[in-house]
Amino acid sequence: MYTTRFAHASHLNAASRQQAFDAMTDDEGVDILIIGGGVTGAGIALDAATRGLRTAIIDAGDWATGTSAWSSKLVHGGLRYLYNLDFKLVAEALKERGLLLEKTAPHLVKAQPFLWPLKMPVIERAYSAVGIGMYDAMAYAGTRGRRTVPTQKHFSKKGALKIFPDIKNDVFTGAIQFYDARVDDTRLVIDLVRTAAGYGALAASRVKLTNVTKNNLGTVIGAEVLNRETGDTATIKAKHIINATGVWTEETQSIANQDAGLEVLASKGIHILVPRDRIKATSGIFTMTEKSVLFIIPWQRYWIIGTTDTPYTEDINNPVATSKDIQYVLDEANRLLDNELTADDIIGTYAGLRPLLQPKLKEGSEASSTKVSREHTVTEIAPGMSAIAGGKLTTYRVMAKDAVDFALGETAKHRPCVTESIELVGATGYRAAEAARSSIAQAQGWNDERMTHLLERYGAEIHDLLALIKENPELGKPLEHAPQFLRADVVFGVRYEGALHLEDILIRRVRLDLEQRDRGLTSAEEIIALMSEELGWDAATEQHELDTYRARVEAIAAAETETTDRAATAHLSNAETVVG
Repeated sequence: MYTTRFAHASHLNAASRQQAFDAMTDDEGVDILIIGGGVTGAGIALDAATRGLRTAIIDAGDWATGTSAWSSKLVHGGLRYLYNLDFKLVAEALKERGLLLEKTAPHLVKAQPFLWPLKMPVIERAYSAVGIGMYDAMAYAGTRGRRTVPTQKHFSKKGALKIFPDIKNDVFTGAIQFYDARVDDTRLVIDLVRTAAGYGALAASRVKLTNVTKNNLGTVIGAEVLNRETGDTATIKAKHIINATGVWTEETQSIANQDAGLEVLASKGIHILVPRDRIKATSGIFTMTEKSVLFIIPWQRYWIIGTTDTPYTEDINNPVATSKDIQYVLDEANRLLDNELTADDIIGTYAGLRPLLQPKLKEGSEASSTKVSREHTVTEIAPGMSAIAGGKLTTYRVMAKDAVDFALGETAKHRPCVTESIELVGATGYRAAEAARSSIAQAQGWNDERMTHLLERYGAEIHDLLALIKENPELGKPLEHAPQFLRADVVFGVRYEGALHLEDILIRRVRLDLEQRDRGLTSAEEIIALMSEELGWDAATEQHELDTYRARVEAIAAAETETTDRAATAHLSNAETVVG
């Protein structure tokens, strides 16, 4: 079990954030400074901290503000890459999937079955079976002979209809069921940052890089930063800076060097959510479309359906689903669904930007100073500063290893990566907590559905949630307008997960932004009251939090009526933000 010291250190809150900011800006400096608090940056922070390096991580926004919050929420090998004969990439991703399922985050990452509908009864089943069989075999090899998910199953048309009754009769002749895994992407990032903090990393959200400092030889030796919560500026001395800012890579690296680094383009992907009872099925569906892939993924209370893959050149801070995007996803889903969906069925939408790494470096970069894989690349921007981009959520740990190895250079062999064996917060003791679910449920008066929900959010940290409720029984009550969540979920988010603002709770911790048509606005005042008591807000601050979140909700609603990215994004770009 974690020590009390580790547990306390892994608690992110307003006080720990300020302490971390003060520590990272002291005269001692840090060994590694990571810019970017998405899954890649968070993974790098954990990797570096567990090698014994004095590590700091900052992000201009909340943790997982960017791409990492808006994925398809899958941990997968990438079956489509296998059909492109990219065996190494698929094998790597399947190994990482097995680690997450079995060791590092079994509470967050769950095996998920998918049906692959077949249109041709013999030929397609034969070559698909070979492909999926290879996929299963590679997963088995990657986990050294341990079966972390079930292997493929073949179904006749009649058998497939028992699993997915809502599929159209004329679009398939049978199906193959295979397994991947699903994850709450934002919780994964937050838990990575928290685990890194538990091992000594200094973590401060809403701290923006404004400049880098160099010595007289042109080596980067630190970063000038702005604390966006207080307006204070400071300098962080660093032996090495790693830029892990995804679609912001070029913007960030240009601060150090206008002429070198990585070229990254943005591709937009959107998803829609519909209520779980709207589609009758017990399995997800995966199929290829003309422009992308289509996932129909079951979660506890809803289905996530996506995605798109379209070039994006507008404001990268504010991607949003347009009416054209939404209609495309509906149309693709309705090619398969017998009980067709309409816009009225949609309870939520979200959009994210995937950073597409270009096959060439910027002109000033040297190939000798670059480590390239098929999915991600690490390169030197300037002496003392590197950048990593590309890759995908599933392989964040491998990307983190490569980034830290690159930063350490020859000394990396004396400080090897150890994250294959590092459990995230909530993982240690998770299976014991799972075994105690009946007694916990009985003591609290919770049903099995709530226990599943809480164990998949907190793992073994359900005991910390119970401690909050014991301290204040009022926290055991459900939110009035969102009874799937407890009042304790809000306080946990503030005390332990670094939530500083209303949007941090509604968008990334108690994600009503996803699963309610009003994006959680009807629960905002109740949540503000709970946060205000924790954070000491005055009436003006409470009103500002409510007003800015309402403005965001209204801006997204207006954006979803537009047909172009430019018109849609303008609504969000013009909306007031919670900090300047």
